[in-house]
Amino acid sequence: MHASPPPSATAVRFAGVARHFGRVRAVDGVDLSIAPGEFFAMLGPSGSGKTTCLRLIAGFEQPDAGHIEIFGETVEGLPPYRRAVNTVFQDYALFPHLSVGDNVAYGLKVRGVGRAEREKLAREALAMVKLAGMETRRPAQLSGGQRQRVALARALVVRPKVLLLDEPLGALDLKLREEMQAELKSLQRALGLTFVFVTHDQSEALSMADRVAVFNEGRIAQVGAPEEVYERPATAFVAHFVGSANVLSREQAAALGGRAVASSLRPERIAIGDFGAPIGEGIAPVEARVIDISYQGAVRRVSALSDFGMSVTVSVPADAGGRLSPGDVVRLLIPRAALQPMEGEG
Repeated sequence: MHASPPPSATAVRFAGVARHFGRVRAVDGVDLSIAPGEFFAMLGPSGSGKTTCLRLIAGFEQPDAGHIEIFGETVEGLPPYRRAVNTVFQDYALFPHLSVGDNVAYGLKVRGVGRAEREKLAREALAMVKLAGMETRRPAQLSGGQRQRVALARALVVRPKVLLLDEPLGALDLKLREEMQAELKSLQRALGLTFVFVTHDQSEALSMADRVAVFNEGRIAQVGAPEEVYERPATAFVAHFVGSANVLSREQAAALGGRAVASSLRPERIAIGDFGAPIGEGIAPVEARVIDISYQGAVRRVSALSDFGMSVTVSVPADAGGRLSPGDVVRLLIPRAALQPMEGEG
């Protein structure tokens, strides 16, 4: 259901795309297909290549190798203004001396749209992002969240086929960021546009995207639906970067009754049970000593060392973890089905 779209139905396609800066391989042979109307997230740490890929789509960078298409049109060498895309930047890049209305209408003015028409379209775009009536204000009179909406309206008013979002929520506080996540997703669904969203925040990517590409060292480590990437990480990097995970060696996985392949195990899949209680089918019981306990609100993270030298982190409800102390010996209950083999790890 979430497989890559066929070439004939792609909004954006990368084929063997590379971009180097001196000896740095910022993008190193990336193959990628994004479907029309898809909310696609590029997720990864700083320097992983995700932002360079976004700039390659926008036309701010040109590839050193490979091929890029936007809705079937070859775009290598095309300047940004000739591409069917627009970008929302992290710093919003609003003109402080222009009104909100004129900021939104600026792209239409550059394209030669008449004043009456561009003012009408700007009002419609501002209403779309819930800023109706704000046309005469200046950016300095707005909150951070409102400025983000103005930047979004300015990008949408020229009706791009693909909207590129370069960590646009990074400057917002947590509550506002969560609100904007929901609003962006709702707006994308209503418009049916292709959104390509760059972020280093895995919770943003998982909560908003239809598919996620996890970048590492200029390459895509894994691409798939959020549930797939989280539940079945392909590599140790993905397991650690998307959420948190216990990464087990092939020997440790085999000791738990799993396949003799390096495997990931999410902390919330492990339970702490009572000694002497019956063990359910498919459960591997492991005796371990508590090393540390970290309170994290609704849960506590318990670090423990098993009797055969395996370090694991367990996520348990806060009230249950509160009964534990470092040095306690506990019984970990590990479902064998929770062991996810990572074939690429050997």
